[in-house]
Amino acid sequence: MTTALVTGVGGFVGVNLADSLLDDGIEVRGIDNFATGRRRNLRPLRDSSNFSFTEGSIGDSDLLGELMNGVDYVFHQAAVPSVPRSIEDPMTTTDANCTGTATVLDAARAADVDTVVVASSSSVYGSTETLPKVETMTPSPESPYALSKYYTERLALQFDELYDLDTVALRYFNIFGPRQDPNGEYAAVIPKFVDLMLSGDAPVVYGDGEQSRDFTYIDNAVEANRLAATSDVSGEAFNVGCGGRVTINELVDALNNILGTDIEPEYDDLRPGDVKHSHADISKAREHLGYEPVVEFTDGLERTVSYYRG
Repeated sequence: MTTALVTGVGGFVGVNLADSLLDDGIEVRGIDNFATGRRRNLRPLRDSSNFSFTEGSIGDSDLLGELMNGVDYVFHQAAVPSVPRSIEDPMTTTDANCTGTATVLDAARAADVDTVVVASSSSVYGSTETLPKVETMTPSPESPYALSKYYTERLALQFDELYDLDTVALRYFNIFGPRQDPNGEYAAVIPKFVDLMLSGDAPVVYGDGEQSRDFTYIDNAVEANRLAATSDVSGEAFNVGCGGRVTINELVDALNNILGTDIEPEYDDLRPGDVKHSHADISKAREHLGYEPVVEFTDGLERTVSYYRG
């Protein structure tokens, strides 16, 4: 039986990825310390006899060594997310995302794992005016979080060169969908807006709302991870998006349309480190991984609202 280790399995991408792997009869081992993941996310996974979970840190090399024994694929999703959080606390972000990634990769090398797929971020591009963003562009990370994600992917690709460990880095573009935490100061924009607007409250838009994002439904990120793990490609970074962009104002309008509401957002100052526009060129992933978005933005947004209504 194929065996996969998912780091950060209690997180948004990790739990959805684990769910998909289990549906296909793959044995899944998960690890999370719940610094940002949620215990409640694991409840449906525990019903599967093919799932095992260990509470612990990816900084524990001995623990990772045990978990990776006999593993075919590692999906490294564990991280401290959020640009604003990294600006307020760069040490925690750097330690978890950089040192943690190094520990995961080194344990995978020692265990002779087939492939490691690491989660990077579109934030590595920075505020370049050139759109869409292509992998050949020179990265320009503008926050500790973005810098940590660039380190994550570069270290992974270096392991491919130095140790003959197959590695792939995926630059996520604003992933959203069910099981994403809508609460807290650092919540992502879509779950936070949905949660507020379901309660009849106004969402807060930072800036004029004309900044745009390539919002990418979670099923697309899961598909990209699985394709990356089983492909013959190694030592490469790929954009994972839908290849379009939606402004924050358009997002509010779309949510009002789905919810049948007419809620006006409140506007506040721009936050430091936030990029103006995010738009993925997905031609490289399409060509080398066979990646195609399986759920487009509007359909994904409707599914997300339905989940939070439930």
